Amino acid sequence: MNIQIFGKSKSFDTKKAERWFKERRIKFQSVDLIKYGMSRGEFDSVRRAVGLAALIDEGAKGAEMIKYLAYEEAKIEKLLEDQSLIKAPIVRNGRQATVGYCPEVWETWE
Repeated sequence: MNIQIFGKSKSFDTKKAERWFKERRIKFQSVDLIKYGMSRGEFDSVRRAVGLAALIDEGAKGAEMIKYLAYEEAKIEKLLEDQSLIKAPIVRNGRQATVGYCPEVWETWE
């Protein structure tokens, strides 16, 4: 497995996800979404796996305006521009990805 966890330092679910992998002695790379962000390629890979709607953090300040953007490409550009609007954690294993705390899915990964 090649696990990447894109999270936010103040996110409870990010800390829970990291703890879940540590407890099982599964190595992972942790990336702070706010500080370092995701590349366009990483974002597109996750979007293909989970869909654009799953990536939007409805509780984030400013997220409500994304609903009013007419085109999917405009929404994508806004999320890449302000990655605090992306829901965390995003856990990637190659082309597979989850958004949020999803241990039932991670257990199936090999």
